[in-house]
Amino acid sequence: MAGGTVEPRRSLFPDFNDWFNREFPGLPGWRPATAAHSIPVEMTDGDGMYVLRAELPGMDPDDLAITVDDNLITVTAEHSESAEDKEHSEFRYGSFRRTVRLPGTIPADDVEASYQDGILTIRVPMPEEKADAVRSIPVKRGGAAP
Repeated sequence: MAGGTVEPRRSLFPDFNDWFNREFPGLPGWRPATAAHSIPVEMTDGDGMYVLRAELPGMDPDDLAITVDDNLITVTAEHSESAEDKEHSEFRYGSFRRTVRLPGTIPADDVEASYQDGILTIRVPMPEEKADAVRSIPVKRGGAAP
């Protein structure tokens, strides 16, 4: 299999968000009234920085909120429906929410967020991981009093 690409392994169980942020089979368009819509995201990392991009078209930056708690970053948004009469609409209105877990504690003071062209971009600088240094551990002779 020379020159082939290796496909990423998929878990036997879908991601928690995949289970609960989709429509139930056989009930197209059904969602509980209290449920928040999921926000589609993509995440990249490199050079000690995580970049989370969230697709939130038609939002006003004042309607977006970002919270950081340990290694979780949560994006919430509210999109209100206009009062004008519509014959047909496929727009999503209401609450939107997405929580993403990062591999380490997020330094909340250095997180930056910007919103442009319907995309919320959050930049999270992650502290460099300390390389495990090889250490020698002295072995004490058993039975000797400390």
